[in-house]
Amino acid sequence: MHSTFRFPLVRSLLSACALLFSLQPVAQAAETPPAEVRLDYAYYSPVSLALKHLGYLEKALPQSKVTWVLSQGSNRSLEYLNSGGVDFASSASLAAVLSRANGSPIKSVYVYSRAEWTALVVRKDSPYQTVADLKGKKIAATKGTDPYLFTLRALQQAGLKKDDVELVHLQHPDGRTALEKGDVDAWAGLDPHMAASEVQAGSRLLYRNTDFNSYGVVSVTERYAKEHPQAIETVLKAYEQAREWSVKNPDELAKLLASESGLPLDVAKLQLSRTDLANPHLTAKDVLASKAAAPILVSEELVRRGVNVDQVIDQLIDTGSRQTVARQ
Repeated sequence: MHSTFRFPLVRSLLSACALLFSLQPVAQAAETPPAEVRLDYAYYSPVSLALKHLGYLEKALPQSKVTWVLSQGSNRSLEYLNSGGVDFASSASLAAVLSRANGSPIKSVYVYSRAEWTALVVRKDSPYQTVADLKGKKIAATKGTDPYLFTLRALQQAGLKKDDVELVHLQHPDGRTALEKGDVDAWAGLDPHMAASEVQAGSRLLYRNTDFNSYGVVSVTERYAKEHPQAIETVLKAYEQAREWSVKNPDELAKLLASESGLPLDVAKLQLSRTDLANPHLTAKDVLASKAAAPILVSEELVRRGVNVDQVIDQLIDTGSRQTVARQ
């Protein structure tokens, strides 16, 4: 954490803020529940599937209409959030960083999973053994998502630049199809599509790096955070209920994921085997991991010129939420 935590005055202020936050539900009792609460759900966010299926939020907000919107990737999720299509959006944390860095006033208020949900994938008969072998080749990736940023970091680590390969911008399911048909040489995969390709087509994970996988976050707009703090608290409590159910009922969660995504049960189990739902609380390590990716966002001109990405990350993380603060 920041070095200022050593000073007694700051500690006192933080304690006072924590006490104030703990009293918020009482202080905000007069807040009128929104007429409608709109959330996305995604196959890469099993907790969102559980939340939708179990109806915790509908029970917690009986006066509000709860609307669910399917997101196929972080880029779509954040587009829905910024256009007003949803109030709560689930995405990879680095995708949220990228969105805020480019002018979207969003705040991340919850960590829904820590997953190894992306890797570089090749066909089972592919001759490629390293990332360096992909020089001059076609790689399918969904721009603005964690797999896309994973690809850029993987290329950089291998001594390659973005222009050393041909990036083919396809949504995740289309990227899988393009790989298996031979239209591209590699694909920046995302579960459950990646797990499905492994099980059903024998595809191989060419390059894995858990440190390059960012965690999953739920974000809201700053305006929504100011206008509906109690609604956010209610939604996060429901998310926690769904997460706890997911941890306690792994077999049921796998069946739910398979049913929702239309994929075989063994595919769902493979995805969940590399998805950590046990500790959703934000840690200093997560912030540092996000900041480690900042240089490539700048060098690849993925953010506006002059933007301080480290500062963006500090502004993005809403440490006022009990669900995002690491337990001390």
